[in-house]
This record gives sequence, structure tokens and C-alpha cells, in this order.
Amino acid sequence: MKRPVPVESASALIDEKIKELGDWRGKTLAKVRELIHEADPEIVEEWKWMGTPVWSHGGLVCTGETYKKVVKMTFSKGAALKDPSGLFNSSLDGNVRRAIDIHEGDKVDEEALKELIRAAVALNLKGKSKPTPQRASRKRAD
Repeated sequence: MKRPVPVESASALIDEKIKELGDWRGKTLAKVRELIHEADPEIVEEWKWMGTPVWSHGGLVCTGETYKKVVKMTFSKGAALKDPSGLFNSSLDGNVRRAIDIHEGDKVDEEALKELIRAAVALNLKGKSKPTPQRASRKRAD
């Protein structure tokens, strides 16, 4: 089994990917990353699936994939999130995931994106509170 990439290394790998892209995709990925951290300062950066930046808090929040003509943010539980600003524009037919495709020149609604990130974190953390103590078992009177 592969070991996870340490957080410090994951952040450095994301830095390197942004630098290597060297075009609008790198700038867009850097901006998305900045917004993610503004939305949730406790978010953890990871590096998975042979080169995909991933942001997690209480579970996977979103990925930051880069393709020739698009930077794609895929939210692992996107279908369960309210999207009043209509940011989701890709993977709309699935039962679980939703994505935002950002093309060169697109203007992203930064506040709406931060709200979506916060909602994804809240969904991950829902139900992950401290476990309630078990009731003591009753002794049977014979």
C-alpha cells in the first residue's frame, strides 16, 4: 500500500505544479488555492492519484485538476451542496460529485466559491462530533 504524501511535500508539489504550468492554468490554480485557504484556514493540502492537488477537511473537499483547456475543481460531495450562484457547470448528471470548469478568461465569483468550500467542509464535519458515551448496561435481576 502506498504511503500518503506528507502535507509539507504535498504543498511543495502543488507549488511546483503551478510553477511548471507557467500559463493561465497555473495562475488560475494558484488563485483557486488561495480562495480555498481563505475559506477554510484549517484545510489540508494533499497530493493524490499521481499528480492531483486535493484539499481536505474532515474528508475530501475538492480537487484541482488541470487540463489543456480547463482548470477543474471537483467537489466529492457536490451533489449534496446548495449552489445558489450556479458555480457548478460540469459533472452535473452524477449522483455524488459536481465540478466547476474554469476556462481561460473566466471570472470566478470568489465569495460564492468560498461559501461553497465552507459548505463542503461543514458537510464533511456533519456527524463527526465527539461520540456520545454508551449507556451502562443494566444488570438483570434474577
